[in-house]
Amino acid sequence: MSRRPDIGAPRPLPPPPDRRSLREAALAHLARFAATERGLALVLERRITRWGRRAVEDGQESSAVTETVNSLLPLATAIAQDMVALGAVNDHGFAKSRAARLTRSGRSRRAVQAQLAAKGIDSSTSEQALDDTLGQDEAARDAEIAAALIFARKRRAGPFQREETPDDADDDHAEKKARLYGAFARAGFSRDIADRALGMDPDEAETRILTLKASL
Repeated sequence: MSRRPDIGAPRPLPPPPDRRSLREAALAHLARFAATERGLALVLERRITRWGRRAVEDGQESSAVTETVNSLLPLATAIAQDMVALGAVNDHGFAKSRAARLTRSGRSRRAVQAQLAAKGIDSSTSEQALDDTLGQDEAARDAEIAAALIFARKRRAGPFQREETPDDADDDHAEKKARLYGAFARAGFSRDIADRALGMDPDEAETRILTLKASL
């Protein structure tokens, strides 16, 4: 009768990642998640460094492990570039999709740019994707106003504010207004855009939001 493996025994350390295993990991990741070129490279780099930590914990000599890890890290960038060449990774397409989703959720253009930069999208790709998704000039301004309206609706402000109660009438309205404009500024909306959104007629506000969401 065969013995059952000791469930509590540590798993043996796998061999260091190589190009084949890292490529398989990249494909598995892309099958589940959208990724940018830099984002995919980071996923693979973390896989390599995790192996390094385990190797040291397993008792391997630290300097030798560091040398192995450093020799493998360039593979992460190379494989991410391979995925771009294959069409499995497309930073422009990723940026367009993310820009549309974030704008529909009430994010300003500036906030969207920051999110894309955090994902490793370069500024020129980001700008082009935003222009393609949200338009330019007047169209871009309309999209920004609509995003600000979505932001205002989440805060129940401007066209979406609730009826005032006697208690509300006693509040310091100047302070409330300052806090509200501060929230718009922190979200990346200009004062002009905030003014347009907060002063808009409720019916027009709803129509602008619906128009934006239908276009993205």
